[in-house]
Amino acid sequence: MKEMLYRLFDHQFLGRQEAQKVLVDIAEGKYNSEQVSALITVFLMRSISVDELSGFRDALLSMRVPVDLSDYRAMDIVGTGGDGKNTFNISTASCFVLAGAGYNVVKHGNYGATSVSGASNVMEQHGVKFTKDVDTLRRSLDACRMAYLHAPFFNPALKAVAPIRKNLGVRTFFNLLGPLANPSMPAYQLLGVYNLPLFRLYSYTYQASSTRFGVVHSIDGYDEISLTSEFKVAMPEKEKVYTPEMIGMKRCRNEDLWGGDTPEEASKIFDAVLNNASTDAQRDCVLANSGFAIQVICPEKSIEECIAEARESLQSRRALDVLNKFIEING
Repeated sequence: MKEMLYRLFDHQFLGRQEAQKVLVDIAEGKYNSEQVSALITVFLMRSISVDELSGFRDALLSMRVPVDLSDYRAMDIVGTGGDGKNTFNISTASCFVLAGAGYNVVKHGNYGATSVSGASNVMEQHGVKFTKDVDTLRRSLDACRMAYLHAPFFNPALKAVAPIRKNLGVRTFFNLLGPLANPSMPAYQLLGVYNLPLFRLYSYTYQASSTRFGVVHSIDGYDEISLTSEFKVAMPEKEKVYTPEMIGMKRCRNEDLWGGDTPEEASKIFDAVLNNASTDAQRDCVLANSGFAIQVICPEKSIEECIAEARESLQSRRALDVLNKFIEING
């Protein structure tokens, strides 16, 4: 590790196989926490390369606990995290709206590392018990079109570095890997990133895969469609900059999307959204992300049609029904 760190400090890059090996070694406990922290720091100081990202992903997928849910042709909506905005659980709420609209969702998530409440935090607030039992996951999908994969259950490398990530409290390259490491390898994915270099990096990475993708970035630094500024969307057939007004939405303020100071507060906001009792800004932000997720699955539909589907899921309480059934099966 020492020689590798010196190379990295000298602004050199890892090859794909080197990156794969170092992450496997981390997962196997071959390095101490200080060495791992130093490695993480390198990728805070400079951008990660395509080979490094691909190698780290190769390592995670080679070590993952596989789960075959391919026949469901599911979607995952996820952000890289690390944008420092501490928003409420927008991606997770959008997943339930999507399932309420009739689309299968396999959400891959974890505890918050740089925010108060990650997807796993809000799940636990609702009494959800995490599982890697495939029969339970399939039963959940069959009953409510929603399954949840708690990342440490399926990715031992992520579990091995969880305490270090939490203690550092800043974004790390593991934030970049999580979205690429859904062990079910979903057919569709909407990914939010916090800057334009990552927007380009993920777009290129997805183009070389079989996943039908959408990559989104709000120009003012959110890793989702925040409606606080213009935002950029890339899909296989297009790349476009939108304003909130172009999709029939009003602009939000940063404080409108605040996720609270505790997981309990974040959970209350999440519940308000699915009960269709949230603020307009909270609701519209979820609808915008849900709408573009639907367009990833159904590119022939206009974004207006897709947002209308999401709105109907929320207003008809079908999204809430999904949540209640999901808790019943997974509680």
